[in-house]
Amino acid sequence: MKAKKYDFVPLIGFLVLLVITVAMLLPFGFMISTSLKTTKEMLLFPPSIIPEHFAWENFRELFVNEEIKFGMQYKNSLIVGIATVIGTVFSSSFVAFGFARYRTRGSGLMFSLVLCTLMLPYPAIMIPQFLLFTKLGLHDSLLPLILPSFFGSAYMIFLMRQFFAGMPEEIYDAGRIDGCSEFRLYWNLTLPVSGPVLATVAIFSFIWSWNDLLAPVLYLDSQENFTLPIGMASMLSSKFRIAPWNLMMAASILSVLPILTLFAFAQKRFVQGIVLTGIK
Repeated sequence: MKAKKYDFVPLIGFLVLLVITVAMLLPFGFMISTSLKTTKEMLLFPPSIIPEHFAWENFRELFVNEEIKFGMQYKNSLIVGIATVIGTVFSSSFVAFGFARYRTRGSGLMFSLVLCTLMLPYPAIMIPQFLLFTKLGLHDSLLPLILPSFFGSAYMIFLMRQFFAGMPEEIYDAGRIDGCSEFRLYWNLTLPVSGPVLATVAIFSFIWSWNDLLAPVLYLDSQENFTLPIGMASMLSSKFRIAPWNLMMAASILSVLPILTLFAFAQKRFVQGIVLTGIK
């Protein structure tokens, strides 16, 4: 009777993934631990893993401290993030629909030019944009962070164009027979069945705007207009005698919640969008 052979490859793979997962979660665990420490315990060395006293008041301190103004920064970031998602989804989908459905002379060249803008680093257009918004009187407001999203994003246009190009032509033929205009083909036929790619674009654009630090530093001067990244960076300034790392970690946890919530609700469609945009 032959001895039963055991395949240890899945077990080894599982152990490797387990080690990588633990290594990736350690910084997040340290962030949670530090956010619940008092200032005195935060400065202890070696640092403790589990706080002796859970300082839940750190989260309250973020909103009641007039020097930090975390609540206002949170609101500003939500305004910028939501407006950016709306602008990016509608402007990029409109352009992508045109590139996907209408093949005319020069359309391929125009699409290539749009993709070429991906090669331009933000510092290359930073100064012209700054001068433009300053001349328009929009400096020190949230509008310079929002308006560019309403003119499309090359990467998002590429994602949506790949998805739209894979949709069967019979759908549009049926729509035209029923009397749909070209705009209604886009609005009533294309967008309702494009949930996966729309969710993907929404998540990407929200994360990029939510974590953006360079543009707010460039355009915002008054603390009332600060977004979360620049507000959290200012917490390390000289106005605090000791760097409030416990408050910084508490603010970091709260800043991650909208992204986790968005991804939790749109996870299924997000994965579908990543897969389907590469399949025609």
